[in-house]
Amino acid sequence: MRIAIVGGGPGGLYFAALMKQLDPAHEITVWERNAPDDTFGFGVVFSDETLGGIENADTVVHDAMENRFARWTDIDIEFNGHPFTVGGQGFAAMSRKDLLRILQERAAALGVTVHYRITAPDVDELRESHDLVVAADGLNSAVRTKYADTFGPDLDRRANKYMWLGTDRVFEAFQFFVRQTDFGTMQIHGYPYSDSGSTFIVEMAEDVWRRAGFDATEGTEFPPGVSDEQAVARIREIFAEELAGHALLTNNSKWLNFTTVRNERWHHHNVVLLGDAAHTAHFSIGSGTKLAMEDALALAACLHEHPAVDEALTAYETERRPVVESTQRAAQASLEWFENIGRYAGQDPAQFCFNLLTRSRRITFDNLKDRDPGFAELIERGFAKSQGLPETEAAPAMFQPFSIGGLELKNRIVLSPMDMYSAVDGVPDDFHLVHLGSKALGGAGLVMTEMVCVSPEARITPGCTGLWNDTQRDAWTEVTSFVHERSTAKIGLQLGHAGRKGSTKVMWDGIDQPLDEGNWEAVGPSPLPYGAGCHVPREMTRQDMDAVVADFAAAARRAAEAGFDLLEVHAAHGYLLSSFLSPVANHRTDEYGGALTNRLRFPLEVFDAVRAAFPADRPVTVRISATDWSPDGNTEHDAVEIARAFVAHGAAAIDVSSGQVTKDEKPAFGRSYQTPFADRIRHEVAAPAGVAVIAVGAISSYDDVNSILLAGRADLCALGRTHLYNPQWTLQAAAEQEYRGPGAEWPAQFAAGRRKPPTSRTDAVRPRLALLRDTPREAVHLRWTPSRTTG
Repeated sequence: MRIAIVGGGPGGLYFAALMKQLDPAHEITVWERNAPDDTFGFGVVFSDETLGGIENADTVVHDAMENRFARWTDIDIEFNGHPFTVGGQGFAAMSRKDLLRILQERAAALGVTVHYRITAPDVDELRESHDLVVAADGLNSAVRTKYADTFGPDLDRRANKYMWLGTDRVFEAFQFFVRQTDFGTMQIHGYPYSDSGSTFIVEMAEDVWRRAGFDATEGTEFPPGVSDEQAVARIREIFAEELAGHALLTNNSKWLNFTTVRNERWHHHNVVLLGDAAHTAHFSIGSGTKLAMEDALALAACLHEHPAVDEALTAYETERRPVVESTQRAAQASLEWFENIGRYAGQDPAQFCFNLLTRSRRITFDNLKDRDPGFAELIERGFAKSQGLPETEAAPAMFQPFSIGGLELKNRIVLSPMDMYSAVDGVPDDFHLVHLGSKALGGAGLVMTEMVCVSPEARITPGCTGLWNDTQRDAWTEVTSFVHERSTAKIGLQLGHAGRKGSTKVMWDGIDQPLDEGNWEAVGPSPLPYGAGCHVPREMTRQDMDAVVADFAAAARRAAEAGFDLLEVHAAHGYLLSSFLSPVANHRTDEYGGALTNRLRFPLEVFDAVRAAFPADRPVTVRISATDWSPDGNTEHDAVEIARAFVAHGAAAIDVSSGQVTKDEKPAFGRSYQTPFADRIRHEVAAPAGVAVIAVGAISSYDDVNSILLAGRADLCALGRTHLYNPQWTLQAAAEQEYRGPGAEWPAQFAAGRRKPPTSRTDAVRPRLALLRDTPREAVHLRWTPSRTTG
């Protein structure tokens, strides 16, 4: 093959070397516009997994890298003068300049032609003269820009300001300095990369940056290689204590805004994107160099395995994209956490450290417990103390008691409302008794019904439950009586109106599809359908609104009579109240449309009526969609104000979900993907008001639940599908964590199942074959302590 590589960074050079190893007959040419010793940056970090791949692919490169690595296992966090060390992580870093030299020498030894200080020929010319063109030309890729219509790039420029610097202070571990300055929160990301230097990245929010005077050079165009010395001098002054008398080093150092790069496609005919040209991930979660070298390895392997270039490039993208997208999801969570770091300035220092460590959701409490048991115990005991319990009674966070308003719950687990579509004429039957009763017996602290509709016309489907007559009330009474008499759980009712999403088929017959017969009129704030093929609702009049308010109030009174402990108003997921809140569905020009304060008016009228009709000693909560996942819809910023309004009207908890407001939504799914919305609402609105926040959305393990609670991101966690998979999930989680206590009391009839049954010989009871017992594993605290340091 004749291969042209645009860009002589680590990704391009490593790919060239790998291809030459696979077949020395390949004719490979690299164009690099910079000189070979023009290296921007300081250190690069690798995981053990990546290093294993490099070792398998090229032992020469791996061995040369190995000789230059700084290795350590600790993370040091200093938060407002409080130092913490967490062990057992595992890192390897080296100088970017050394890495480039290794790869340059390896490419040259294998016969790769590299043109330095020369701009690559036009890509159209390269396409015609070569079998393959690799665009490894970085964040500002000219190749990607030329074929933007095909690649479909999405360049997300973030708000925080950061500067890449170095220091001759040799850190012993990964180092986070978090400082509350007179201007706001600033943070340093630091790590050693040799026996003489460390990377030193300073980052802060733009408003902090401006207050600190760093905008003095805003708009100045610095030539390549020239640093912003005025800003560097200011950083030396602010972080003099962290530098401890050591020098601050520059290398093309200037203020930047991180840009997350995503592309709809990574290849076009015989042109393929690699590294930062294809994708970027925030520096707080990993190394762009690491990702680029992984790309290079995968691309070389796919080209070797597939006879046709197009087939190989398709295989490369298929193989790499899920890996990269997973990294980007974690990086997105991490960068957003650092963008909002000031939100956590008031946290207990130890909880802040745990919050920082678990920010991307890749590290969890159980991970830390395995790596550093001492730190995990500190966090668990600190959480118990913060809840007013003796530290000696520390239990898993999910089994600590909690109160919503005056309602005391034995633990922090909620059965999330899930529509069952199994009622006749709105009346719950034995199915609902078994469904909800089994979850109560299974250990959940609070069991929530599906959305119960306030009138026949408020139903989503003919199979939805209701509470518009006394027959339905009496049927619900049987359910609440069972829960109260047979379990220690509490039971809540979610009350709602389908609005424009009503009069549709049950889910398994065609979700959101209009009924073939027996339709009823769907209503909404505006005559706008939920999506293509859906009902066009009739725009509600004031008379319609009055009727709906009365229906909610009457249902709330029946809910109290039926014995429900809690009532939740459903103002999420595109149903009636949600559609009033969303500018996607609400195009009204009267006092109920337009600005958010107007869009809130009717949902608050309904909430007030429900609060007045339900007993004052029982809590009323509200579920909201924190974002519509739509460009023209509500965002998390709107969600804060929506939550604030409901809290002001007496909501005892905010149940934070998202989306389902329009069929055109584009949600960013992932593990615990809605928790950041709950986190923001809790810190900015709920906690200061003494109101609870419930996190929901793809929370499926007890480890995730404990991690969310311990970090202070929510007060309770609601799980839906997980409880469908295992109705006794909560009790099983207690058994697996070896917890026995009031937070997970087994029904007497089930007590024999408290121990996980053996499934094979590997689970059997083993004889003792050791004279001395193993002591509990302690954290591995490996520090980078080179034989030679400066200063």
